[in-house]
Amino acid sequence: MKVILLSDVKKVGKKGDIVEVSDGYGRNFLLKQKLAVLATKKSKEILDEQNLQHDLEEKQRESDAVALKEKLSKITLQFHVKTGEGGRVFGSVSSKQIVEQLQRVHGIHIEKRKFIDKEAVSSLGYTDIKVDLYKNKVIGIIRVHVSEK
Repeated sequence: MKVILLSDVKKVGKKGDIVEVSDGYGRNFLLKQKLAVLATKKSKEILDEQNLQHDLEEKQRESDAVALKEKLSKITLQFHVKTGEGGRVFGSVSSKQIVEQLQRVHGIHIEKRKFIDKEAVSSLGYTDIKVDLYKNKVIGIIRVHVSEK
């Protein structure tokens, strides 16, 4: 029996795959649990349309990420920290502070887990921080300027 999987099934296949399973397993488990549908001509057409729609959405997300990358390249975030003798910095600028300032000042929301450089900025001057905007294909750079208070 050929079925189209509606969700990932362990040791059978991933969502959208057309797989051959035994009649009993297909009828008594996959179809009853709504994990699959029969692979008919009509259901294959629907699957093709869903795949096309998914591809269009992925292209849109990638183009949005490229636009965000361009926007980030024009932004420099300013932070002021206390310093001691010889330019020693007390404290640092964390990724949480960077995300909050991006949201508050520029209205851009980026999750802090998307940061590639996880370390906090603990030196004066300019620092570039890499951010994964789309599946490691689009990498944005946030420029951070840390100065004395």
